[in-house]
Order: sequence, then C-alpha cells, then structure tokens
Amino acid sequence: MSVRIGHAAIGEYEPVYVIAEIGLNHNGDVRLAKHLIDVAAHAGAQAVKFQKRTPDLSTPEHMKLAPRDTPWGTMTYLEYRHRVELGREEYAQIADHAALRGLDWFASPWDVPAVADLESYGVVAHKIASASVTDLELLAAVRDTGKPVILSTGMSTMEEIDRAVAVLGTERLVIMHATSSYPMEPEEANILMIPALKNRFPGVPIGYSGHERGLQISLAAVALGAVAVERHITLDRAMWGSDHAASLEPQGLEHLVRDIRVIGEALGDGVKRVYPGEEAPKAKLRRVLA
Repeated sequence: MSVRIGHAAIGEYEPVYVIAEIGLNHNGDVRLAKHLIDVAAHAGAQAVKFQKRTPDLSTPEHMKLAPRDTPWGTMTYLEYRHRVELGREEYAQIADHAALRGLDWFASPWDVPAVADLESYGVVAHKIASASVTDLELLAAVRDTGKPVILSTGMSTMEEIDRAVAVLGTERLVIMHATSSYPMEPEEANILMIPALKNRFPGVPIGYSGHERGLQISLAAVALGAVAVERHITLDRAMWGSDHAASLEPQGLEHLVRDIRVIGEALGDGVKRVYPGEEAPKAKLRRVLA
C-alpha cells in the first residue's frame, strides 16, 4: 500500500520520501525559513516540515513561567514560544516559496486550533509529533481533515502507538520510527523497530525520523525498509536553539539524499536474476554450465 502526499507516493518500491524538518530552526525569522527551504530543495528533498503552535494552549502549565535564556534576552518559556511562532503572513510566504522550489510543505500541529490554521494554509498533510501521540483530541482533529497523516512514535510505548493508530486509522497513515533524544546516541536508535512496525501494521508505510549525529543510522534505516526519512536541518549546528545540534547542515543533507538514492537503486526487488554485467565474467569463469 502507498500513501500519496503532495507530489509523491510513499510506499514500498517508491523512491524514499525525504522530509527536511525546519521545525523551529528558523528561530522566528521567515527569511531564515526560506533559506532553509532553498537548502532542502538544492539537496533533493521532497518536503519541508515546520511546527505550528497556539502557545497559550500547547505550552505545558508547569513550563509557562520557566525562565529561558534567548538571543533576545531572558524571558519566560511562554514568551519564547510566542517569539518564535510564525504568523499568517509568514506562512503565506513559506507556502509560496516551497511551491516555487517544487517542495511539499506541512507541519506538526501541537493543538486543535493549530490544525485549523494549517488547513487554512492548504498543507498537503499533517505530522503528529512524538510528544502528541497521546493527545487523542488532537489526533481526532487531524484525522477529520481527511489529509494524509505522518505519525512519529518517539517517547511512546507500543500500547500508546496502537491507541493512536486506532484513532487515526490506517488508510492515509505513514508511521515513523523515532527516538526522541536530541541528539540521539546510537545505542538508543533501535532501528530494528522498522521491520517490527511493518509486521505490526501490515500495509502501512513505515519510515524513520532521526535525531542522531551523522548519516549512518538514517541510511541503515533505509536499508531496513524505511520508505520515508525525516531529519532536522540547519545552516549551522552551533546556532542557538534546542534542535540545531541534532540537525544536518546543508552538505550533510545533500550527502544523505545522495546516499539514500544509491541505496534505493541497490535494494532491487528481491528477485534473483543474472544481470547483463555478469554475462562476460560468467562466460570467462564458469567451468561447468547448468
């Protein structure tokens, strides 16, 4: 089974769908967001992803008044969330720029009003962040849009994932294995969950959302059958912000997409055959013919 998102079909034997997550790495600056869209397009990704919040609703109560040191001075965590949230005018620019560069764009809504906001921008899909797996009201709101849904599964038990899938349904669903450590250490990757999720949810496309340093684990995820890969991107991992250190810089994203395409060609279809390139060595080296 495949799921169509924007310009692409996601599923077995389809090109791996590469999502460049900009998230909050724009730091509230739409010019930086558009620059990162350019980075994603240049690298050959198919989509860019953002995060959309209604800060007063989505910020946990115990975090609202916590102090946060930012480039704009010390402020409460709630004030910081408002400071980095993009508005309607900025998202209109993002939608136009993504379309200009031939990319799908969508976001993770963190609350029900954010779902309606994203629908008004004409997103092609919705992404459920790992932190929202247990927010059944949000899941139902996303389901009711009728759009494809990408479900990340970090910080979740199998029981919580089962419950989320029961709400979302499987008709337009892509599930992403994830571990929500920033950055993630290799011993926490557990990418054998990719075939495990394939077995648990037959017919549902399974991908990988990574927060590790480097490329190896994401590439191994593709070799294990991930049909979509999502990685955070940044201009510089040393930039201020919570996700930059676990992100890929432009050259890293270029190398990731390049190597994913090579692996995609190399995987083949699992049917044994003799290839044209083998005929000459076969004629030269095989002593006993079948």
